[in-house]
Amino acid sequence: MSMQRKAVALISGGLDSMLAAKTVMEQGVHVEGINFFTGFCVEGHTHAIRERGKAKLKRNNSLWVAEQLGIKLHIVDVIEDYKNVLINPRHGYGAHMNPCLDCKIFMVKKARQWIAENGFDFIITGEVIGQRPMSQRKATMPIVARESGADDLLLRPLCARNLPATLPEREGWVDREKLHAITGRSRKPQMEMAEQFGFDDYAQPAGGCCFLTDASYSSKLVDLWKAREDNKDYDLDDVMLLKVGRHIRPQQNFKLIVAREEGEGRFLQGYKKDFISMNSVSHSGPLVLVDGSPSAEDLYLAASITARYGQGRDAEQVDINIMSKDGSERTIQVKPLLAENMPQAWFI
Repeated sequence: MSMQRKAVALISGGLDSMLAAKTVMEQGVHVEGINFFTGFCVEGHTHAIRERGKAKLKRNNSLWVAEQLGIKLHIVDVIEDYKNVLINPRHGYGAHMNPCLDCKIFMVKKARQWIAENGFDFIITGEVIGQRPMSQRKATMPIVARESGADDLLLRPLCARNLPATLPEREGWVDREKLHAITGRSRKPQMEMAEQFGFDDYAQPAGGCCFLTDASYSSKLVDLWKAREDNKDYDLDDVMLLKVGRHIRPQQNFKLIVAREEGEGRFLQGYKKDFISMNSVSHSGPLVLVDGSPSAEDLYLAASITARYGQGRDAEQVDINIMSKDGSERTIQVKPLLAENMPQAWFI
């Protein structure tokens, strides 16, 4: 009897990776999933924090996909290792701060190491030729395979018949004729395949799963690095705080993070010991964190901005409580800053 082959599938939580894994499972291969956590994932963070859309079902799509497939999912923390990919991408950035090609090479390289350590035979991804402008082009497919070290152990079931045969195909571990030849940005073939497999609930087919592809988030990240005099190191708290609140930088030496709703306010409460914080005590208003090294004059300006975002925005005077990192507090009285006195350049 032939030995059952084992493959690990990169599971992003999207439809493509789900279909790629299912296609190979249908051929009798033992498949397990792997998800690499960089910190920049969209799901599982702000979706759970915000009050907006509270009634909508919250789920980690990677775990949900693994459940639908009936496979084991390995979640691997790569936050530290990923820093060099983001800070020094060999192949550059996409439209924003997304190092998509370097990211894909990094993920597949990690999967290559994983299969060697765990006795698996090959790697599955949900890539489709022509679907992504940077990382999923026919010219870049060989680059990913080569620079990751996966070479022909990397199988892309959704577009395999448009590519040279890989080792799993040549050795008969999978039947190439039962793989697919999808190309382009249209998701209709995948949606039809999902219907055939009986998947009627899945993440939005064209939805992004990484904050680095978002223009607003990328601007905040670049601003953070500039404020630190181009020191591009970061930690998970930096990553998380860029996802939450309204970010306003009146001066290079400090910025405000203003909670936009109750859910964000509760989340920012957990960071009060790490930042100067402000809130209105005479009127209802948001919690505000002050990041940087503000002077006494800067704190007065920050308090005026804090007053601007509360119910006292039209009042002559608002009482603002200021809490230092050491827990000491004081209250000052300020006049709310008028919207016309807040240049657009302040908003990140």
